[in-house]
Amino acid sequence: MCNILAMPATRMQARERREQLLDATKAIVARRGFHAISIEAVAREAGITRPIVYGHFHDLPGLLEALVERETARALAQLVTVLPGDLGAGDARATLLAALRGYLEAVRDDPETWRLVLMPPEGAPPILHDHIARGRTAVVEHLARSVSPGLGPGRASPDPELFARTLSAISDEGARLLLTDPERYPVERIVAFAAWLMEELAP
Repeated sequence: MCNILAMPATRMQARERREQLLDATKAIVARRGFHAISIEAVAREAGITRPIVYGHFHDLPGLLEALVERETARALAQLVTVLPGDLGAGDARATLLAALRGYLEAVRDDPETWRLVLMPPEGAPPILHDHIARGRTAVVEHLARSVSPGLGPGRASPDPELFARTLSAISDEGARLLLTDPERYPVERIVAFAAWLMEELAP
């Protein structure tokens, strides 16, 4: 009975250790790029020995894959909460601006995750680029469905896919500016410009 009761605590400790090691890996990438990652470097960053790292991830590719999967899943989960719904269901421009604001605020609040997704460091493993490509495809497909009604009555988009790709590209560029120089390109400045642009394009 004692052993059974002790098992949940042991599993929780293992999960916490795994998260610690992924956080340590992420911190090294943020400071020095993927080329700086090694089992020894991660162990040193976490203040543990190399066998503990091997015990959780087996090898360096396994560690990198786990980091990529966690960070891209985290980014996608944040996006899901802010992506716009059907633009035909209300004020299309307000819906798009709210989605843009939500996206930029997610980027601002979790910059290290979004730098990996939007500005992959030199030496990033192919699996990161694969995950980014799949995530971008999913976002564009969602946006294409959302924007097909256009920006108002009688303004149905003639090409929802290109409309979606354009919105995605503009939003991602705003997010990169926010990551690169948040004081010069704060959320409010980017959203205000987007509001002006939509007013000019669809008065």
